[in-house]
Amino acid sequence: MPTPSSFDYAIIRLVPRVEREEFINVGVVLFCVQHRFLGARVELDVARLKALSPDADVELLTGHLESFRRVCVGGKDAGPIGRLPQKERWHWLVAPRSTMLQTGPVHAGICDDPDRALEHLLDTMVRVKPAP
Repeated sequence: MPTPSSFDYAIIRLVPRVEREEFINVGVVLFCVQHRFLGARVELDVARLKALSPDADVELLTGHLESFRRVCVGGKDAGPIGRLPQKERWHWLVAPRSTMLQTGPVHAGICDDPDRALEHLLDTMVRVKPAP
């Protein structure tokens, strides 16, 4: 039977106009040392983005959001950051920044399966449920 492991996570935010400080949650990055897991999932709700910024370049932003996943996977395809150890890549991903793509504060949790925990966080913190 698996034993619960602690993990840290941060919500990925898209801030189309940084000066206005309005944002939408677009993904989650999760790090679990015990499972040697670093992963990110991203879902861009284009309608919500267009409500905040009608002229946003969706293709460009999608490419930048993909970099979160590449850095988590690591390796040469993720550039110099992708060659860092997993823990250092995690710290790089969640470092404060004042760009259109930011991460919120780091939070902790406990899970048996970090991949399932990541999906749960995406479902509860990023996806918008339709009104009943």
